[in-house]
Amino acid sequence: MALLVPTGSKPLITPAALSTRIKHGRIACAVPLPSLSVADLVNTGAEFFKGDTRPIMLFDGVCNLCNGGVRFVRANDRNRKIRYEPLQSEGGRKLLQRSGRSPDDISSVVLVEQDRSYIKSEAVIKIMEYLDLPFPQLASLLKLFPLFLRDFTYDNIANNRYVVFGRSEAGSCEI
Repeated sequence: MALLVPTGSKPLITPAALSTRIKHGRIACAVPLPSLSVADLVNTGAEFFKGDTRPIMLFDGVCNLCNGGVRFVRANDRNRKIRYEPLQSEGGRKLLQRSGRSPDDISSVVLVEQDRSYIKSEAVIKIMEYLDLPFPQLASLLKLFPLFLRDFTYDNIANNRYVVFGRSEAGSCEI
């Protein structure tokens, strides 16, 4: 799900419209809207894009799977198109809030661009689009699967990531 961060005075999607879409099942993953004004959403974390417009990948800094994912992305991003920030960091918390998520929510990888954010399987696909060949083509193939199936698979892996892959020591994240 992409959450568009408005650049003008009117939000691109109102809380009422989002609630209606969630009730009617048109959004696969419900993201609670923060109690921020439109101006606050734009300004929260804006300092991250002042001198560098590359997207930021937010990841769980103590998860071995997530740290392995960061190593994989770094190895396949020769042009350094993506930056990284642990979800647990102060910057990660600000960017989570800017993305319409709770600052304490470490349940999903998030890709934050200047004007929008992606979560769960959409974040993974969007990250793949930034990588070297053949990953953009693989991302196109994954888009053929419905969002609810992609997010169901993502959630099952994410919910069991500590059991299967373990945790790293505090402060030993990839970045």
